[in-house]
Amino acid sequence: MQPNLTIINVLTPFIVVRKVYLLLVIAMLACLGCEWHLRSNEETSEELPLTIDRYDMIESLYLTTGDYSALLQMNKSYPMQTRMLIEDVLRIGQVNDPDINHKFLHFFKDSTLQSLIVDVQEQFADLDDLNKELTDAFRRLRDAIPTLEIPQIYAQIGSFDQSIIVGNKTLGISLDKYLGADYPFYIEHYTAEQRRLMTRSMITPDCLGFYLLSLYPLQEKEPTPEMRHRHMGKIQWVVNQVTKQRVFKNSHVEAIDSFMKHHKDVNIEQLLHDTSY
Repeated sequence: MQPNLTIINVLTPFIVVRKVYLLLVIAMLACLGCEWHLRSNEETSEELPLTIDRYDMIESLYLTTGDYSALLQMNKSYPMQTRMLIEDVLRIGQVNDPDINHKFLHFFKDSTLQSLIVDVQEQFADLDDLNKELTDAFRRLRDAIPTLEIPQIYAQIGSFDQSIIVGNKTLGISLDKYLGADYPFYIEHYTAEQRRLMTRSMITPDCLGFYLLSLYPLQEKEPTPEMRHRHMGKIQWVVNQVTKQRVFKNSHVEAIDSFMKHHKDVNIEQLLHDTSY
């Protein structure tokens, strides 16, 4: 997990061309708004193939223009996501505070965050590749764990804080944490090791890892560091299996890999449940 970060107000020029680009995107979204069919959590919780809900687009529209209709859509169609964003990610107050809308809008007036909104919409204009990756990985995971509930997945823009938000059968992807290792703000505020994980290719593994961790938390009341590392090794090993990639490479993952090769009778669900493995 990425550490929390206090936003530093760094004044950066807001390039006119990029601003025009954003306005064009906003205009397009406004025209398409009446055609958006926003599905409820109940309708999407068991659905495959997966499609990432573009909550970030409605959020961007409100934060860049103050469009009240966008705010209404956030509160009406995504009440839980909006509450989690305001209360748990940004931590600027309660969603029912009288002045919370002003606080929310004011928070993102910082020039660095306004630039961030544009960068997110440019880099993540198309999410088809991520939809396919997540669909394939969750299908394999449910084959391994038939009782697994498929979460609703949505995209949002945070403030360089948490990368994945898990809650009430939902997964929220903070796209602002996946803009690439060479993103200027990252270079200034994160280590090279942290930046290595802040790329588009890590979105699917992080979604799977955080979701599995929420379903299979470490049960020990006072776990030792070794217990924590071994449990994370299990989670990361499973992520490697369902993504068909060696995303996570460390001694704990290798230990689990060796264990599973010598214990063919142990399945993934047993591995995650049983602390004796």
